[in-house]
Amino acid sequence: MPQLGESVTEGTVSKWLVSVGDVIKKYEPVCEVTTDKVTAEVPSSFNGTILEIVAEEGVTIPVGGLICYILSEDAGNTLKTAVPDPVKQTEHLSHLVIPMDDKQRYSPAVLRLAQEHHINLSTINGTGNGGRITRKDILHAVTIKKQTAAPAVLEPSTTPFTKQTVNEKKNQTGKTHIEKELQQYKKEDKRVPNTAIRKAIASRMVTSKHEAPHAWFTIECDVTNLVHYRNQIKNEFKQKENMTLTYLPFFIKSVVESLKEFPIINSQWTDEEIIIKKAINISVAVATDHALYVPVIKDADHKSIFGLAKEVNKLAKKTREGKLTVEDMSEGTFTVNNTGSFGSMLSNPIINHPQAAILSTEAIIKRPIVINDMIAIRDMMNICLSFDHRIIDGLVCGRFLQAVKNKIEAYGSETTIY
Repeated sequence: MPQLGESVTEGTVSKWLVSVGDVIKKYEPVCEVTTDKVTAEVPSSFNGTILEIVAEEGVTIPVGGLICYILSEDAGNTLKTAVPDPVKQTEHLSHLVIPMDDKQRYSPAVLRLAQEHHINLSTINGTGNGGRITRKDILHAVTIKKQTAAPAVLEPSTTPFTKQTVNEKKNQTGKTHIEKELQQYKKEDKRVPNTAIRKAIASRMVTSKHEAPHAWFTIECDVTNLVHYRNQIKNEFKQKENMTLTYLPFFIKSVVESLKEFPIINSQWTDEEIIIKKAINISVAVATDHALYVPVIKDADHKSIFGLAKEVNKLAKKTREGKLTVEDMSEGTFTVNNTGSFGSMLSNPIINHPQAAILSTEAIIKRPIVINDMIAIRDMMNICLSFDHRIIDGLVCGRFLQAVKNKIEAYGSETTIY
C-alpha cells in the first residue's frame, strides 16, 4: 500500500484492475485505492505477472501493507527458461516468491474468515505462494468442519407431563414467538460498511468539534439585484463559455475580497501562535451521493468571477468523476459551503479543521420586506458564519459578515465578471 498523501496512514482497495495471471507493464495501474483524502490508482513498480491478490476489494490496508504479489519480468524469464511448459510454469511460480519469515503472515481476509468460523490457522496447510494460507484454504477447512460435525440427536423425553411442564412450554412458546419477531426485525435492518471517506469525514468532524470552540453569526442579504443581473447574462454566458453561471462564484468573490480586509479570518490556530495565511485558498464543499468532498480553489484572490466559475465547474466535474487528486484537496484556508442549493434557509456548519471559519450561503427566497416604510417583494438570503472563538471574536466576525453582505448586495448591471 503506497503513501498517497502526507497524513494518509491507510487505504481501502476499492477496485482491482487486474486478475491473477495478467501480464502488466511498469506504471500500469493495478488497482484503485480510496483514502481519507482521495481515490487514486496504484501503478505497478515494474514489468511482470500478477501472482496473487492478497487484499480483497473493500479491505483496508495500512501504508506499507501487502496488497498483492507480482512476479518481476526478470524472474519470469528465468522461469520460462527452466520450465518451458506453461502448465508446469504455473505450478512452479510459488518457488520464486520471496521466502516467508519463520512466523507465518496472514491476510486480513484470511484472519477474518478464520475468526468467523473458529478455524485454527496452525492446523491448515497453505496452498498459496510460499505456503501462504488463502481464502480457498479457509473455505475448504470450513466445508470439512461442517461435514465432520455430528448432528445433534434429540433424546425422547421421559419427564412426567406435569402442570409445571405445561407452564414451561407456554413460557417457551411465548419466548420463541418473541425471538422470531426480533429476528424478523433484525432481518429488515440494512448494514452499510463505513468507507474510508466516511471514516475520514467522521474523524475530522469529531476533531473539529472537540478542538475548536464553535460560535455562529448569521445575517440576511438582499440579493434582488444579483438575481436580476444573473438572469440577464446567464444564457449568453452558457452559449459563450459552455457552462452554467451559478451564484456561487459571486459569493466566493465577495468572501475573498472581505478576507483581504479581515485577514485574521483567514488563519489557523496552534498552541504557540495564530498563523495568518498569506494565500487565500478557498475550499468549496461538493457533495456526492455517498460523501462530501472539499476541493480547493488555489489563489482565489487572483481570479475574476469568471475564473472562479471555471474553477468551481472543473472541481465539481472532477469530484463527480472520482478524479480528485491530493493536490486538489490540500492547502485550503477558508471554506464556502453553498447549502442553499439543497433548499436550506439556516445552518450552523462545522469548521473545516484546522481552518478558522466556514461560511454557508443559504437558499434565495422571495419575501416581503419593508423598504422606506413600504412593503416590497425582494429576493432574500441568509449567510451563516461558523468561527473558532479561540482566534476570532464576535466583533470581527460581525464586521466581516457585513463586508460580505455589502459586496453581495452591490452586484448589478455594472458588475464585470471577466
